[in-house]
Amino acid sequence: MAPEQDFDPPTGVAVPLGAMLRRVLAPNPSPMTFRGTNTYLLGRRGIAVIDPGPDDTAHLEAILAALQPGQRVSHVIVTHAHLDHAPLARRLARETGAPVLARGEAQAGRSAVMQTLAKGGCVAGGEGVDTEFTPDISLADGERIKGDGWTLTALWTPGHFCNHIALEYEDAIFTGDLVMGWASSLVSPPDGDLTDFMASCRRLRAHDVSVFHPGHGAPVTSPADRLDWLIAHRQSREASILHALRAGPASAQTLAGAIYTDTPPALLPAATRNVLAHLIDLTVREKAAPLDRLSATARFERL
Repeated sequence: MAPEQDFDPPTGVAVPLGAMLRRVLAPNPSPMTFRGTNTYLLGRRGIAVIDPGPDDTAHLEAILAALQPGQRVSHVIVTHAHLDHAPLARRLARETGAPVLARGEAQAGRSAVMQTLAKGGCVAGGEGVDTEFTPDISLADGERIKGDGWTLTALWTPGHFCNHIALEYEDAIFTGDLVMGWASSLVSPPDGDLTDFMASCRRLRAHDVSVFHPGHGAPVTSPADRLDWLIAHRQSREASILHALRAGPASAQTLAGAIYTDTPPALLPAATRNVLAHLIDLTVREKAAPLDRLSATARFERL
């Protein structure tokens, strides 16, 4: 799917999205973050700030400036511990006295196979991890967060990141980086896990809502269609990988070069991480296996 080129809101300005919802775009555009991180402000008086974003003073000032007379920040909620979503949370909490809520610290929810991979030296790529991130309050799956006229339900949705949560609010879901309209999500082991990603997409597919508010890009107004596309896209990538492995064992890097033929060179490292995520998922499902120990550079064979 083509990027949403018409989505280009001003940085640092609170844009209304609903009766109690506004979005402030952070000044961190990049090939991985599109126009920048979407920070959401929810509420009338007691405001929940969802995904404060990168550690950027100008963005902190923009969030505080968006508070209207009589408003205060009551909750700071982080969908996941990537550097473009989490680091400003602690500074915002100090400024406002609000607690930081998330699934858990940066490695919370990491699967056993990814723990093994991490111990073997596999380091994450992509947006980078806020390794120091720790919330004041850890949210259980399905836990409700009640504020001033709003209620959010935390949905543990690992895949893009191990401690990733989505937040259901009335007829909408804040999807973090799990589901976006402008691009498919990066799944970069050991923090990203494709087995979990597919399960999380299918979980959200069961929620009948009318809009997704993503961590980057415009609102997704056809959530079911977008999830169907994402699932089919991953299934297509899996088929391409299995087909390529018919020619013999290959590494994630070799397979990425053969499959992502239209990808700009600067994005091939991210594509390689996505292929690695597929290969690990195929290993878990016993459709492929590494020739030696599981690692980022291992060569895999089809079973």
